[in-house]
Amino acid sequence: MQKAAQTQLKASGGDGGPRHVAIIMDGNGRWAQERGRPRLFGHQAGARRVRAVVEACPDLGIEYLTIFAFSTENWKRTQSEVSGLMSLFRRYISKEMQGFLREGVRVRFIGDRVRLDEKLRDLMDEVEELTAHNTRVNLTIALNYGGRDEVARATKRLAQEVAAGRLDAESVDETTLTHYLDTCVLPDPDLVIRTSGEARISNFLLWQSAYAEYEFIDTLWPDFTPEIFAEVVDRFGGRSRRFGAIA
Repeated sequence: MQKAAQTQLKASGGDGGPRHVAIIMDGNGRWAQERGRPRLFGHQAGARRVRAVVEACPDLGIEYLTIFAFSTENWKRTQSEVSGLMSLFRRYISKEMQGFLREGVRVRFIGDRVRLDEKLRDLMDEVEELTAHNTRVNLTIALNYGGRDEVARATKRLAQEVAAGRLDAESVDETTLTHYLDTCVLPDPDLVIRTSGEARISNFLLWQSAYAEYEFIDTLWPDFTPEIFAEVVDRFGGRSRRFGAIA
């Protein structure tokens, strides 16, 4: 990152900024189509953009970054696109693994891994174990993730605990369910960003984002620079978060 850009990013951070930012990385396909290229070309460009955004987090005061890489609904896409994405995920993890380790990035994955192929699951396990002691940035990648699916899986595990007599049904509240979610070790997101101009949440972190601030921006994900990221974080600092109370 250039020195001027670092200065701008540092100026945008500080007290009152988001601790945890979640991003719906939308617009890869349209970015490629605008250039007369196949959709997978846009996904490759989007994967490269992730590195710059992760590297920007410390200067912005962001400890946790969660990115939406592949949803439970994305299996409905063409077989060629799904296969290309799975191959891209494997290459991305293999290529970036040592970089994550050097840069102090801890990597976690959320989502249902059962449907993913064994080689990809092994790579996910490997990078999680390799980076487990890193603390500079906590990067969570949502892969085969859906908010409703996550809550359903959590509820199933909770019900099994009740049925086995290890949990009292009368003691179950919203805090209890939180412990069974994929994100149980993460703070709730303060800010959720969606790129590409679409204004919907697409089944992403439904439970966790109950009081998150949202930013829907027109920029396509491959064009989402650290400078744009800093501007969005700056705007967050001007919002009043009351969590249902009166200021």
